[in-house]
Amino acid sequence: MYLPIQSERLYEQIVMQIERRILTGELKIGDQLPAERELAEQFSVSRTAIREAVKALHQKGLIEVRPGRGTFVINATQGAMRHSLGLLMHFGAGEGQADLIEVREILEPEIAARAALRITDEYINAMKDAVVIMEEATVQGNSDVFVEADLDFHLALAEATQNAIIPVLMDSIIDMLREQRKRMGLVPTGLRRGQAHHKRILEAIINHDPIAARLEMQNHLQQVREDTA
Repeated sequence: MYLPIQSERLYEQIVMQIERRILTGELKIGDQLPAERELAEQFSVSRTAIREAVKALHQKGLIEVRPGRGTFVINATQGAMRHSLGLLMHFGAGEGQADLIEVREILEPEIAARAALRITDEYINAMKDAVVIMEEATVQGNSDVFVEADLDFHLALAEATQNAIIPVLMDSIIDMLREQRKRMGLVPTGLRRGQAHHKRILEAIINHDPIAARLEMQNHLQQVREDTA
């Protein structure tokens, strides 16, 4: 059922295996996990590693520990959905990438257009700060810093729509977006070209020009599609 583990951070690999079984439907909502001792034997690890894995899975909203009864797979929460969607990037990278780009092409141009009409100075400043950080990271070749600032830029844009649901939708795919941006960072000049698009999007937003904002976001997503092909 499970593969023996050999790693310094054993519990993370345990979590990954159980997450994958939940994602593929092998473990369904309401299913009970084996007892701690049995799991330790199946994974060939200590009970301490199993406890750490159970704690992590609980924090992700994937399982529930019921005292005196056992540990059960539970209904997905927003946090669990984020982690499950992220698994698609790892276990079905090609299809996951294509689907994510399509979702972004549906959502983000209109998000940019609405943000251009509704944005306040608070979110303009947040986007400006993100652009500055991305610029410095581009010069330094620091893709990790660039990726986090990139996420801040797009989340600020979502929040600027003044629509409470849009940031929640974007937050639900944040882990997938992070993985996608990391892939872009592996493409020569990918970060630099992405940064050029960010600057043009910001300019359109500052000018409160929804048509330009929509177009610049579409151009940016076309670049993302090319860099992650």
